[in-house]
Amino acid sequence: MDMSDGLKLMAEAHDYLRAVTRGVPEHRWGAPTPCAEWTTRQVLNHACLAQLAYVHAFEGPERRVNPFDPPDAFDAPPADALDEAIARLNAAWASLPSDAADAPTPFGRVPIWLAAGAPAMDAAVHAWDIARSTAQPLPLSDDLADRIIPVAEHLVPPMRDTLRLFAPALPSPATASPTTRLLHYLGRTPTWSPAH
Repeated sequence: MDMSDGLKLMAEAHDYLRAVTRGVPEHRWGAPTPCAEWTTRQVLNHACLAQLAYVHAFEGPERRVNPFDPPDAFDAPPADALDEAIARLNAAWASLPSDAADAPTPFGRVPIWLAAGAPAMDAAVHAWDIARSTAQPLPLSDDLADRIIPVAEHLVPPMRDTLRLFAPALPSPATASPTTRLLHYLGRTPTWSPAH
């Protein structure tokens, strides 16, 4: 994956998260989600903070943000907060040469495919979480999931094993779609609903 492919992947994941965010009814922001103990509001705040964590990686080690303690309140309209986080990440990436082979991330400089895939994974999967929690007919596409799977396979194991940031993976049949395989790998049940 080169810079152009990386930016395209991030853009698709960001567009998915934007569409889902704009579709949340006001009364559903407190709804439960596939992320145990987090409301829909907290999942979006986490998603915004996660994008900003990648921004801060460009700005220097003195910058710190903890996406894993998201507030259950909004300081700004949710769509506006998300747009600002995405715009800042895009501006950070624009500072890289077009032929860059790697980019800074919260876990160090890594190849472009991983540096772009990491925020894309976070955005896309949490868009799915929000869509499920608010009953929106906006599924995670197999094409996007298929491109994110290698990123998840690289990043998730240490975060799961050491930091306990992901639920245990669920088994997937050999015939499972890329979306189902990704969700299972991240410990999610594809048929999850708030009634769970």
